[in-house]
Amino acid sequence: MKAAVFEKVKDPLKLDNNYPDPNISGELSQVIIKIEACGVCHTDFGYLEHGVPTVKQPPLILGHEISGQIKEVSEDVTTFKEGDHVIIPAVLSCGYCVNCRTGRENICLNQIMLGNHIDGGFAQEIKVPIKDIVHLPTEMSLEESCIISDAVSTPFHAVKNRGQVRPGDWAVVIGCGGIGLNVVQNIKVAGGLPIAVDIVPKKLEIAKQIGAVETVLAKDMDEREIVGAIRKITGGGADIAFEAIGHPATMKQAFNSLRTGGRLVAVGYSPKRWDGFDIGRVMFREMEIMGSLGCRPVDYPHIIDLVKNGSLQLKPLITHKFPLSEINEAFDVMRRGEGIRIIVLCQK
Repeated sequence: MKAAVFEKVKDPLKLDNNYPDPNISGELSQVIIKIEACGVCHTDFGYLEHGVPTVKQPPLILGHEISGQIKEVSEDVTTFKEGDHVIIPAVLSCGYCVNCRTGRENICLNQIMLGNHIDGGFAQEIKVPIKDIVHLPTEMSLEESCIISDAVSTPFHAVKNRGQVRPGDWAVVIGCGGIGLNVVQNIKVAGGLPIAVDIVPKKLEIAKQIGAVETVLAKDMDEREIVGAIRKITGGGADIAFEAIGHPATMKQAFNSLRTGGRLVAVGYSPKRWDGFDIGRVMFREMEIMGSLGCRPVDYPHIIDLVKNGSLQLKPLITHKFPLSEINEAFDVMRRGEGIRIIVLCQK
């Protein structure tokens, strides 16, 4: 099969027309999926550009936002058939650790991430366990639906299960990339009042289009001005703040924008420490700080329904599409900061 292979940090992905095909011969409860599309995520960019380590050492196929059609199933599989449209969650869970057994499979202690622990979606086919795939209605775009696997589902979990946004809550989103914009529209679905903060006017325009009630253009503003703008809009501070960048400075901005008793949800990842953390304020003002990772399997059908009925939009977020043969151009767009969500069409 054709695949784009990650071999070395800062090198272009190698296009291989003879990468070994996945094989499930003699295996039970497995499926081979013909990949229609795979989203390009900043996680992939971190491996490729910044040397963030992967569990499986290169050569490795990156990509974890996958949609496609079932090509083959193991002989014991009865719940899916050849030709079914599906998406694959970015992280596969074990099903037996304490977190899996208590409904928190998204933080499985033995999790396997596509494009990290094992080969991912920048290829024509992939093999995964049948228990992990999610059925997709045929009337939904198979290309666009690939971003449900992470860029839409991760914000859904952050807003519904971690942030617990309620109708009327002021909820500020710091950083309006692919994840942050989906946090915005999930807040809207939950009945909250989203405030979008970014330094790029185009991203704030999209945020308004998909549900932001207020925006803050943070370019040329210092932290005090950003926090002041949010406090003015909300009349004293946001109920909930979502940090969707992954940087100590913006984490601090998000925390300081909260009202007394507010809740900070860290959606963006950073390996850096948060120096100067005000633990006294956390105690004395009953502040809450929590992380949010991925999405629970039980939530995917509801997310798909929200996309299907138009409550969550995909099209405004997908700014670029590239064939697999031009995947390095897709990463160039990301490198220049020009895209919101970029998808790779893996059969082209």
